Amino acid sequence: MVSYMDYTSPSTQYTFDVNKSPLFRKDSKNYINVLGIEQLNTLENSSLLDIFLSANNVIEPHYHQNAAELVYCISGAATVSMLNPFTKQILSYSITPGQVTNIPQGWWHYEVATVDNTHLLAIFDAPTPEVILGSDILKFTPANIMAHTYCMDENQWKQAVAPIEPSTYIGPYKHCNNRNETSPGQYVNQYYQQPQYLPHYQQTQYAPQYQYYWGY
Repeated sequence: MVSYMDYTSPSTQYTFDVNKSPLFRKDSKNYINVLGIEQLNTLENSSLLDIFLSANNVIEPHYHQNAAELVYCISGAATVSMLNPFTKQILSYSITPGQVTNIPQGWWHYEVATVDNTHLLAIFDAPTPEVILGSDILKFTPANIMAHTYCMDENQWKQAVAPIEPSTYIGPYKHCNNRNETSPGQYVNQYYQQPQYLPHYQQTQYAPQYQYYWGY
């Protein structure tokens, strides 16, 4: 990547406190901070998300159309799952501190924390990675298109997706009626086993200053 940064400029930044750059916050134990070129202008082809999760919380199914993602476990434990678009198989990998999972660019994937106090670092090979979120796909794709394409009852589809909130990022919702006590990892192979696609990404209301994501 060719850099056009003026390193003689007084506005050049070499350090940044990621703790002061929130992307999304569900509660005090489940939140995401972001670092991209808008936060640190000397970044070139890299960026990251700093992710904190408690047990059974999920980084919702999504994909990055312009970046691969390396998920590094700092503490706790998580299962990283992805859909291999060539084999049509869901691949799931459990990671603990010091272990990583690599997600190729454009692959549908999600992460589930299997213990409390899980801390993940998601590293991207793009200064402004973009994202398509599963919640946005399900919420914004017209019901009549889904029903017609997949031979479904339109009203039943509308009823099924009605509880979905756009740009979920971390699920389940705090007010979710279906939150039951479960053993860690129970959800690993239950979240959206087949991908849907949306040709245009809707801007999230949570972080309007980040034109690229942010989402994870």
